[in-house]
Amino acid sequence: MAVSLETVNVLRLFSSTTTFFYLLIPALTLWYIYFRISKKRFYELLSKIDGPSGLPLLGNALEFIGDPHTTFKILYERSFEFEFGKPIKIWIGPRVVVFLTDPRDVEVILSSHVHIDKSPEYRLFEPWLGDGLLISTGEKWRAHRKLIAPTFHLNVLKSFISIFNKNSRAIVEKMRKLGDREFDVHEYMGEATVEILLETAMGVDKKTQDREASEYVISVMKMCDILHLRHRQIWFRPEVIFQFTKYAKAQERFLSIIHGLTNKVLQVKKSEYEKRKKELLDHEPEFNIQDKSEDLKTEKAEVKVEEIKSNKPEETVIGHSYGQAAGLKDDLDVDDDIGEKKRPAFLDLLIESAENGVVLTDKEVREQVDTIMFEGHDTTAAGSSFFLCLMGTRPDIQEKVVEELNTIFKGSDRPCTFQDTLEMKYLERCIMETLRMYPPVPMIARQIKEDIVLPSTNAIVPAGCTIVIGTFKLHRNPTVYPNPDEYNPDNFLPEKSANRHYYAYVPFSAGPRSCVGRKYAMLKLKILLSTILRNFHVRASKNQTEWQLQADIILKRTDGFRITLEPRKKTKLVA
Repeated sequence: MAVSLETVNVLRLFSSTTTFFYLLIPALTLWYIYFRISKKRFYELLSKIDGPSGLPLLGNALEFIGDPHTTFKILYERSFEFEFGKPIKIWIGPRVVVFLTDPRDVEVILSSHVHIDKSPEYRLFEPWLGDGLLISTGEKWRAHRKLIAPTFHLNVLKSFISIFNKNSRAIVEKMRKLGDREFDVHEYMGEATVEILLETAMGVDKKTQDREASEYVISVMKMCDILHLRHRQIWFRPEVIFQFTKYAKAQERFLSIIHGLTNKVLQVKKSEYEKRKKELLDHEPEFNIQDKSEDLKTEKAEVKVEEIKSNKPEETVIGHSYGQAAGLKDDLDVDDDIGEKKRPAFLDLLIESAENGVVLTDKEVREQVDTIMFEGHDTTAAGSSFFLCLMGTRPDIQEKVVEELNTIFKGSDRPCTFQDTLEMKYLERCIMETLRMYPPVPMIARQIKEDIVLPSTNAIVPAGCTIVIGTFKLHRNPTVYPNPDEYNPDNFLPEKSANRHYYAYVPFSAGPRSCVGRKYAMLKLKILLSTILRNFHVRASKNQTEWQLQADIILKRTDGFRITLEPRKKTKLVA
């Protein structure tokens, strides 16, 4: 029987393909065996940590595919399948993530000067934030942290109070125009926090650069949306895919606006600094020691006047947590002699510090400013939005806050002072409880390079794992917070906080990599929220049990932060 040439070619091709697969399968099998043997200890250690069963190769990756609310709901509910507080592991493909919710385990990570590397997901911020404080590690991070932390000293923050007041008044005016309509308050809180940061961190007055500042505000918020999308929908994470999407072009446009304004302001500020320095040098010979002594006396007298005005000694500041567990200290709590009159803006401080011996390039300064703009915007916008929604659902607590404000301001329309914020003890407890139940950063992720032993179970987490501190669940530990799903500001009464584990409450993280803007955020929140409550009754149509949460980078409500406002009195705006 004759065989055609075409049949012969097909048989050859089939034979070659079959041979290839016969060789490929044992090769893959041998590679997998070698991989498991080489990682034998890695897998043995992880086998002692509980976790949900997953699919071969994929692990639990499919559980992260879905809308933001459903994904968060499923993962949170599934965590209760295991004993509360014990570490839980999840496989996402070949990658393993270990979740920690026991304060003792959390302390091992957050208090460490070794485990400071962020997880790989943070690299999505690089086009925007470069190698700023959020992403950088090692000696670069340590040097920049040491430089930046003093710029958030409380005495520096006092100089921002007038800016906090002005912008709080402006956002209240915008809200007043809404009448009794229901609206999403997060949009207004986002705008207020970005504009406050624009003035305090960069020293840009919106009135002088209205168009550019407005574009900057919008671009920052839109960039946050894109980053949230890429963290939530993992197929957008690889750059080779992302670059072909419409979001890549949008990101390029927004970054052009953000970096454009930052670079422009940096250039102007450096020019102003050089001019001031030159003027001081030119006049230096005209001043003698007596002149300088008189200047020093004048400066001390001005500080003394401010202390007298406050009617309380500086020690009243000590003991205020500013968003951290009572008794827990970090580099923001270091006492020094930084004067509030000398340091008006974060960007000025970076430039001045760089001139005084710390080498920072223009690019590095811009990266740090952009980082502060991001970290200080979305977190406080979410925190303040959750607070107002909670006040709307708990009118009894809202009225207690207002009673305290009436005691402080006695019906006056005057602006809020720093001393006023120290007296807002109940408001502070309400903010702290809001951050307990709805921490803006619901998870903190670190990549560990060394094995760690977890005190809760003595389990060993091997190097190479990603550690995730589940702040949202950590803050709802029933052994630490009775009735953890109930909003109760009394959880932060001094007597209840005294014996609580320091790392049972970490809304701003803690330890060496704690949020550098912690005190800034709390001071801003007190002034912004007290101004709103002095002007309006807050109403909310949905109870807490009806809220739909989603955890991107920042915890938010999928259903929106919808409230209505009712003027408290028909008088001139208070701020």
